[in-house]
Amino acid sequence: MTTSRTEEIAAGLAETRERIATAATAAGRLAEDVHLVVVTKFFPASDVRILAGLGVTDVGENRHQEAAAKAAECADLDLRWHYIGGLQSNKAAAVAGYADVVESVDRSSLLPRLSRGAGERGQIIDVLLQVSLDPPGRAGRAGANPGDVRDLATEVVATDGLRLRGLMAVAPLGEEPEPAFVRLARIREDFLVEHPEATVLSAGMSGDLEQAIAHGATHVRVGSAVLGERPTVK
Repeated sequence: MTTSRTEEIAAGLAETRERIATAATAAGRLAEDVHLVVVTKFFPASDVRILAGLGVTDVGENRHQEAAAKAAECADLDLRWHYIGGLQSNKAAAVAGYADVVESVDRSSLLPRLSRGAGERGQIIDVLLQVSLDPPGRAGRAGANPGDVRDLATEVVATDGLRLRGLMAVAPLGEEPEPAFVRLARIREDFLVEHPEATVLSAGMSGDLEQAIAHGATHVRVGSAVLGERPTVK
């Protein structure tokens, strides 16, 4: 018998939720304190509808054009849209037009544009500061230098229409994630001294969510483990 797409997604979702619960328990945490953001990049809006029907409340996208179209198509669903990709300055205002959470803020030049988009929409946008865990000078390095996080956080707090909610990071490619998440936990500890209300830590994906949860992740961004192999990009 052919497995339906809903059954496929339900199975992936159940397995992922079990992984989260097991990792949380191992870390002495409650499973409900770790939130799942399902990354729907390259998957159709029909999959987003299935996810919503299965109880998913948060979805993530990292390409503006695709994200904007999908958010519009699924506007009737009660979802929180997370923008998790690298953010171009000239797209920031448009992203704030549909994203409820922008996880990839890594420089101050984005803030006025995000503020403008939030104002046009009449909504406060939650912001996470993306911190780089890569060594300096690495090609394709994304995220703010850890030493710049303090000043960037101060600027977000002072910007209309934006609400500082915490930090986001990606483990470096080609390296074991554990040491990177240890560094991230230390960065977060210092960050929370000045911003105790900004408790979100978005870290961990399909391959390393257990290590991220062990070091304090409150949100994990999972795509393939829930939805399967990504469709071929056309």
